[in-house]
Amino acid sequence: MHRTGAALDSGADVEQAGPQFVVPANASYQEKRPRTLKHDDTFAVFDHYGDAFSAAGSVEGLFRRDTRHLSHLLLTIDGARPILLSSTIRDDNATLTCDLTNPDFHDRDGRQYLDHDMIHIRRSRFLHDGACYERLVVRNYDVVPRRVGLDLSFGADFADLFEVRGTRRERRGSSHPPQVTENTVGLSYTGLDFRVRETLLRFAPVPNSLTADRAHFVLELAPGIAHILHVEIRCGVGAGDAAAAAAREPDVERAFAVALRASRQALRRHAARGAKVATSNQLFDEGLRRAVSDLHVLITDTPQGPYPYAGIPWFSTVFGRDALITAYETLWFDPAIARGVLCHLAAEQAVDFDAAADAEPGKILHEVRYGEMAELGEVPFRRYYGSIDSTPLFLMLAGAYLERTDDLATLAALWPNIEAAIAWIDRYGDRDGDGFVEYGRHNSEGLINQGWKDSADSIFHADGRLATGPIALVEVQAYVYAGWLGAAQIAARLARPELALDLQRRAEDLRRRFDEAFFDEDLGTYVLALDGDKRPCRVRTSNAGHALFAGIAYPERAPAVVASLMGVAGFSGWGVRTVAAGEPRFNPMSYHDGSVWPHDNALIALGLSAYGFRREASRIFEGLFTASVYFDLRRLPELFCGLARQRSQGPTAYPVACAPQAWAAAAPLALLQATLGLGFDLRNRRICFDRPHLPPWLDEVSIAGLAVGDESIDVAIRRVGDEAAVSVTRRDGPIGIQVTS
Repeated sequence: MHRTGAALDSGADVEQAGPQFVVPANASYQEKRPRTLKHDDTFAVFDHYGDAFSAAGSVEGLFRRDTRHLSHLLLTIDGARPILLSSTIRDDNATLTCDLTNPDFHDRDGRQYLDHDMIHIRRSRFLHDGACYERLVVRNYDVVPRRVGLDLSFGADFADLFEVRGTRRERRGSSHPPQVTENTVGLSYTGLDFRVRETLLRFAPVPNSLTADRAHFVLELAPGIAHILHVEIRCGVGAGDAAAAAAREPDVERAFAVALRASRQALRRHAARGAKVATSNQLFDEGLRRAVSDLHVLITDTPQGPYPYAGIPWFSTVFGRDALITAYETLWFDPAIARGVLCHLAAEQAVDFDAAADAEPGKILHEVRYGEMAELGEVPFRRYYGSIDSTPLFLMLAGAYLERTDDLATLAALWPNIEAAIAWIDRYGDRDGDGFVEYGRHNSEGLINQGWKDSADSIFHADGRLATGPIALVEVQAYVYAGWLGAAQIAARLARPELALDLQRRAEDLRRRFDEAFFDEDLGTYVLALDGDKRPCRVRTSNAGHALFAGIAYPERAPAVVASLMGVAGFSGWGVRTVAAGEPRFNPMSYHDGSVWPHDNALIALGLSAYGFRREASRIFEGLFTASVYFDLRRLPELFCGLARQRSQGPTAYPVACAPQAWAAAAPLALLQATLGLGFDLRNRRICFDRPHLPPWLDEVSIAGLAVGDESIDVAIRRVGDEAAVSVTRRDGPIGIQVTS
């Protein structure tokens, strides 16, 4: 048995440690407006041309299970890079399409032998089942035949994702000699973990010449005639994996067609679940379609159900906190996501104590990594449990899932995991016995801060000093409160009335003590945290808004908290800042100390709505919607800078924000729920709209397929002055609506 007190890192080394495993911002990831693709455990980042450059600091390439299997891919025509015409990702995220053309070409004597814009190249690319498939259609629009050379150069560095992010390694494994046939190139690497990672490239038709790093095609193009090339780039982890998969479908052109059909079918299956939303605002509809498509592409099918990976490029894997919050944001829209998240995290719940992984019995997972550095322990994230909020969020989501679906059978199956999570809070979460849940790491390589703001400098005092641990965060206590109430509902339904009553009493006791310890009359809101000496971090932050989201705030506290969040220091015009302007360490360009996070704002908006501040929730909705119009593909990124909104100017991008990011993609759905006051009363078979409100830029919202069990209903919400009218347009089963004005 391991004790959790003295063995824990107090946080005293925070000043010296600096940020851990940070994403270096030597250049802006956003300024390249990257093109991303994903399927299950494979994702790719390309530039607008569809290329990937292996320059220092580049994040481009094809990745599978935290290893970069292709680091370089460059298309040239007669030795020159084509001219970019357009580049887009389909609305459903199925394919990347790049339209290119030739530049002017001159011979050695300077005579022009081919005008620009005569040869058109269309690159169509997608991912499926561990492979990247590409079709190149090359068409001659000249009036005479043309002969052109097309080259694809390529390379694979097999870098671990954390290497790509900037972590230096003293030693690496061994690369093997390339294996070249008439139409394939095999590249492979054996890591220090003795695992073979390989990349197999296949071409059709057979290139005119093929080497270890370049495929050369000579194309004889008649006027108006197209020539089609296919490329398959397959990733494997294990000797012969990629080659064996390719051997199952030896025809490259047919492999492309089969995989494309399977890819689109999978996306349609995901899209078939959940409600359908249409509004009177075309720009919002475009952004919402992109957001839902991003959710679908980020979802990976696990044995336990659909699970949203956190984001591309840095977090394309299982994260506990991110998925729990994403599932909560989408619960009204597609409760199957919540079920998949709960079941998968239950399967990964810690059962033993493991200091290296910050694991304790009953704790819910933080992060999973599959790369070489994780396998070797060079980073501590192979199976890592260093988040303080995942466990109470698990309980909170479980209760909300029951309220949304009445799926008692699933929760009965999860009950042992729910009991283990409750026991973790009691035994390990409250590290000093004061009734609050604190964090402190067992492993000096683990995360210093273990709330959602996990930067090393994100928890601090009013004088700017960094807090030392164990640290009790304001939002974590709120999640525990909501988690206990959720678990109490489940216990009551499972005929455990004494436990249900005990959990309710504990929740109310926590609420009282929380109010006494965390609300600061002079500050006008809740403090950020209590440090290891129980000194309050008297800083105005967005964290306080999570007390509204989770319902722990007494109603009489809400007006002051709302005023702090929505005042000029807190609200940038685009959204609520993580740290209010004027506070120590405030920096609108920082990761957690003044930036704007869409998911954070969505949760705050849900809290504002729950306490009756519907119009303030609509202000957040409007700010994030307008911000999305300025971002590429109308896609809300992981975060953006917290600089004040200026007339006729868009928001300022954060240089290395992930996009797409699951909880950011889900934010518009949560914001819509907040402004509509949308809830569910399954006992009476009703869908509830509590004081629904539509912002001025939305005249009408239609929601189709709003499901209650196997039944569904379509509703229309129309703005009438300052009010909103709700009507039923289709009904499948005895479902009613209740509108509270």
